[in-house]
Amino acid sequence: MDTILLRDNVAASRFELDVEGHVAFADYRRQGGRLVIDHVETPAALRGGGVAARVMQGVADQARREGAKVVPICSYAVAWFQRHPEAADLLG
Repeated sequence: MDTILLRDNVAASRFELDVEGHVAFADYRRQGGRLVIDHVETPAALRGGGVAARVMQGVADQARREGAKVVPICSYAVAWFQRHPEAADLLG
């Protein structure tokens, strides 16, 4: 899969992905070497199109670049990791 580059909106503590004039995002907290994913949201106009999955793939890509572990709190983030066992090494 191609690497998805999210914008790291540090002021809002969220990773953002611009799609068709809308912003999908994943709220995070940094705790040591961990990215705690509290919430993933896709605007209603984009739901059902795999945008949230692209956001989570971007989170995984970012975690790999940083050498960070991911702690999924949001139910969508938990489900994404269950569907992507190839990313299980990022869980921490």
